[in-house]
Amino acid sequence: MCLSSRLARILAVVAAISVMASGAEAQIRGGITPNEADIIRRFTEAESRLREARTSYMFKQDVLMQTMAGQAVTGVFHRVSEIIFTDDGRRTERITYFPPSTLKTLVVTQTDLEDLGIIQPFALTAEELPKYNVQMAGRETIDEIQTYVFDVAPRDPAGMAKRGERYFAGKVWVEDQDFMIVKVAGKAGPEIDNNRYPRFETYRENIDGKYWFPTYTYADDVLQFERDDVPVRLVVKYTNYRQFTGNITVLPDDGEPEPQPPPDDLPPPIQAPPPVKP
Repeated sequence: MCLSSRLARILAVVAAISVMASGAEAQIRGGITPNEADIIRRFTEAESRLREARTSYMFKQDVLMQTMAGQAVTGVFHRVSEIIFTDDGRRTERITYFPPSTLKTLVVTQTDLEDLGIIQPFALTAEELPKYNVQMAGRETIDEIQTYVFDVAPRDPAGMAKRGERYFAGKVWVEDQDFMIVKVAGKAGPEIDNNRYPRFETYRENIDGKYWFPTYTYADDVLQFERDDVPVRLVVKYTNYRQFTGNITVLPDDGEPEPQPPPDDLPPPIQAPPPVKP
């Protein structure tokens, strides 16, 4: 009985040390282990800084949308542009490649193009947080990056739709060191009239050792319209990030791009027609 009691005490001490070591490791990684509300506060504040910083960066944006029939491509929308700064310091979009669309069952609208700067590279900032319900869904490792996973949904989707606001519904993955989003998965809303939007995933990479900027968006979905279902595939690549230095006046990512003349060796850009019912 005495030996058993001593062994039990030893095992209890070992277990207590293990728990303390585990807690110490968690505190070392993040200073003080944050609770859910603190994590949300920290990552939305970080996203505010990131969104502001991104307005001082130039980058290339390559958008490819295809309609599919099985594995066969039935139509293509391809648009390549660069977000740049003009000589007077204005941030604008310069289209470098925009051949005529061959889509037959879909029309790419102005809202689709605006979503490329708002929804697909979704940033949940402190300013936008009151519009969303955010709840922790767990933890997950992505490419050896430890993340917190959150469910995100608009608090008042009907009200946002009435005000003409776009919103995101889905999940975000927040890395546990800089508290910035590294992955987004969900879809845009609202889907008004006969407009439909695919579910997508956006991945970010660390740029300049400071910011996690979006670099790749992928969607492979079936858009369900009133009279037909349309399989679509979307790939968006954001590349060649570089920071502009100097005295600048920036426009937000959803700012209205200025029209630019196309290069002589490329077909002229075309404007996306208004939405139509298929």
